[in-house]
Amino acid sequence: MLSIQLLREHSEDVRRALARRHTEAPLDEALALDADWRRVLAEVESLRAERNAISKEIGELSRLTKTAATKEAKHAEHRRTDLVARSSFLGERLQNLELQVREMEDKLRSLVLEIPNIPADDVPDGPDESGNVVVRQSGEPASFDFDPKPHWEIGEALDIIDFERGVKLSGGRFVVLRGAGARLARALIAWMLDQHTANGYVEIYPPAMLREENFWAGGWLPKFRENIFHDAEEDYWLLPTAEVALTNLHRDEVLDASDLPLNYVAYSPCFRREKASAGRDVRGMKRVRQFDKVEIYKFVEPEQSGEALNVIVRDAAALCQALAIATRVVQICAGDLGFNAANAFDLELWAPGSGEWLEVSTCSNCTGFQARRANIRFRREKGGRLEHPHTLNGSGLAIPRVLIAVLENYQQRDGSVLVPDVLRPYMGGLTMIAPAKSWG
Repeated sequence: MLSIQLLREHSEDVRRALARRHTEAPLDEALALDADWRRVLAEVESLRAERNAISKEIGELSRLTKTAATKEAKHAEHRRTDLVARSSFLGERLQNLELQVREMEDKLRSLVLEIPNIPADDVPDGPDESGNVVVRQSGEPASFDFDPKPHWEIGEALDIIDFERGVKLSGGRFVVLRGAGARLARALIAWMLDQHTANGYVEIYPPAMLREENFWAGGWLPKFRENIFHDAEEDYWLLPTAEVALTNLHRDEVLDASDLPLNYVAYSPCFRREKASAGRDVRGMKRVRQFDKVEIYKFVEPEQSGEALNVIVRDAAALCQALAIATRVVQICAGDLGFNAANAFDLELWAPGSGEWLEVSTCSNCTGFQARRANIRFRREKGGRLEHPHTLNGSGLAIPRVLIAVLENYQQRDGSVLVPDVLRPYMGGLTMIAPAKSWG
């Protein structure tokens, strides 16, 4: 989240940032409540000071009533009685005001949590994904001497993707992978994890169900509530991405600067309602409610986050290039930025059968936005001031769309699919996927 000090001192910058994002947030309401909170807090502090002074005077008067002459003692007792009554009144007033302050603080925090991160200066302007900018492309789209098929036709013909049984088991936007299809998905996961751990990322296997506070700290609540699966009985929330778990690994902790950077990679199943994409991409497995993903994540010192974003993009793009599939790097415009992100890039693979570029990763620099929400801090030296590290994340990569790209780019005229060279060590010697025996 953004600091309340930033909202107070640079409210116009935040207002311009919201305009760049083409979104609304309760900034004015937060600023008005903050002004009221400070006014009430000042009254509380004034009343506390008065009550403390009265307590000191009452103590002095109590001693005087025991040692002074009768007339002076009587005057002191009257004064002490008046002060005790005033102190009692102040105590009741303070109790009410302190309760009001706590309620205002809770409300103010809830408002600030709804304000998105500020886009970096070099993020291109644009209202939505139409304003995204292709930064570079590696490789050319594959050419065929036949009409390439989409993955749903390839998967059904090879009997490795079963859409009907996915619907039978769980309903729309679920699929069943079978035989070499399941093996190929598993190979992609293992290969990606091996590549990232070789690059110095520490592997994490997080729980797939988290408590609600993790989603507030990670920036997924309240914004994405409708897209998260939730077990209300035991208050478990299913992971939409391992990013949520990785953000919270160090929630409420103070790190040493010597601990940074922290580099993590995690495989997890992911679950999303996909309400925001209703009616889009319903054919095939481009948008499903359960999918596998490998996530890479960094905690870094603030001045290192710009270069760290370049590294995450490079590490994710290296996987695309190793698959020898045409890849694009796209910078996301301000109007299409994720809620937590200050800057982000999409990686896209060409899918010739579907005839489109598929987003397989979004790599984001969240600056100190998530760390502040999650109360993650670090010190550069012993006794030094506390700072928030910057957090960065990226898919490395999302399995279903990579699987789509592999099937469509490596398909052959006879209907078979070649296994990419980098995946063959993970496929038990299989170099080609040919039609298998039917389920019956």
